[in-house]
Amino acid sequence: MIAQYISKIVTPIVSFALFSLMCLQLNSAYANPKVLMETSKGDITIELYENEAPRTVKNFLSYASEGFYNNLIFHRVIKDFMIQGGGMDSEMRQKDPKPPIKNEARRGLGNNRGTIAMARTNVVDSATAQFFINVKDNDFLNHTDKTARGFGYAVFGEVIKGMDVVDSIARAKTGIFNGFGDVPKEPILIKNVSIIE
Repeated sequence: MIAQYISKIVTPIVSFALFSLMCLQLNSAYANPKVLMETSKGDITIELYENEAPRTVKNFLSYASEGFYNNLIFHRVIKDFMIQGGGMDSEMRQKDPKPPIKNEARRGLGNNRGTIAMARTNVVDSATAQFFINVKDNDFLNHTDKTARGFGYAVFGEVIKGMDVVDSIARAKTGIFNGFGDVPKEPILIKNVSIIE
């Protein structure tokens, strides 16, 4: 009789505990990947939107896992707009990237403050390794149509920690260096980009 009573109480508790554990494992299995970007100004943690921009996230993680971004700089910084990096060293020499990827700008993510997006040329599908972080809402960079101008810039993640570091980089004094404009006068280094989740 006591055994039956204990069984009635313990069985639901154990079942609930097992169910909760399974939910936690499923949740972590479907969690968005996160990267830690260590810079000479501090650390930036970025959550990547794998479901919304699968090709772009795969591309960025590929570069990060291969150490491509390590020791490059934020080479284009415009206050109240964005900070751009991922392609140039401190002498403004471009590092050779992989082939361009398909632009995923029309998948619904906006270029809002704190989001990270792929930089590109005037060609819609020209993004390779370079990225930028929006310092304010930049709606004019969002997808509006299929033209080169209107196609937009593909957002693929968001800063979840270290926006103060982004703002600090955005306030850097800039000038012209080796023929390029908006280059920080003191190089701002991307020391390392590592996948943390």
